[in-house]
Amino acid sequence: MTSQRLLNLYTGAFLLFMFAPLVLMIVTSFNDVSPPSVTDWQGLTGKWYAFFWADQDQLRADPVLRALDRDRFVGCFGNSLKVAGAVVPLALLLGLAGAVFLTRWRSRANGFLWWVLLSPMLAPGIVLGLSALVFWSRLGVDAGLFTIVMAQLTFVAGFPMLILMARLQRQPVEMEEAALDLGATPFRVFTRITLPYLLPALASAAVISFLASMENYNTTMFAKGGACTFATEIGAMARNPNGHPPVINAVGTIIIVLTVSATLAHTFLLRKDTRG
Repeated sequence: MTSQRLLNLYTGAFLLFMFAPLVLMIVTSFNDVSPPSVTDWQGLTGKWYAFFWADQDQLRADPVLRALDRDRFVGCFGNSLKVAGAVVPLALLLGLAGAVFLTRWRSRANGFLWWVLLSPMLAPGIVLGLSALVFWSRLGVDAGLFTIVMAQLTFVAGFPMLILMARLQRQPVEMEEAALDLGATPFRVFTRITLPYLLPALASAAVISFLASMENYNTTMFAKGGACTFATEIGAMARNPNGHPPVINAVGTIIIVLTVSATLAHTFLLRKDTRG
């Protein structure tokens, strides 16, 4: 009983440590005070959310919102979508190539290649960002969205590779061998057998790659040059000497709501398919 109580106590403390900051962030996003505060409650408000759709007259009426550049924020978010739109398909292609190579090519060098391909995921983001910046600048490419894509791609591609490798290792190789014995070309075997089998893993890898690209800060910060992304703009707003604006809390709350909603919807669909 004592060990069970200790386990329950540890679990409760862990959950409190993990989720209490998120709850406080959500609460302060509705507090009419800046910088955000839980103890100094000035009234319930939704103006930090209205920042994204309010007209200019409403923004000028509030000194905190007036100091923020909504057009720049929206533009930086658009840049993140552009970067993710390039990183995700390229990461899937590279990850798929690496997964097929490591699972289908049997060699003593596989262990070495495994660490080579995964090493960018273990490297600090600052190193990846600076190395991409230096490399492409030597080739005459100015820092911007292109260098951000190249820097992010070096480590984001590792996520699809790991996910697809786990899926490929569960696939019966005999199916491919039988198709080849019956006269199918390797390309036809890949498109008719392997690729359909990988579709669920590809979807999961795409979602994870998208999230990894959108939230990345360290690598992007050192490879962006004069450009900006959603993560770097949030970081710039948080470094305000007068305290970060509650708009950041509103953005975080929206992200939490979308994430939880997507998770619940996915769980509901899985249970529905299982019962059906």
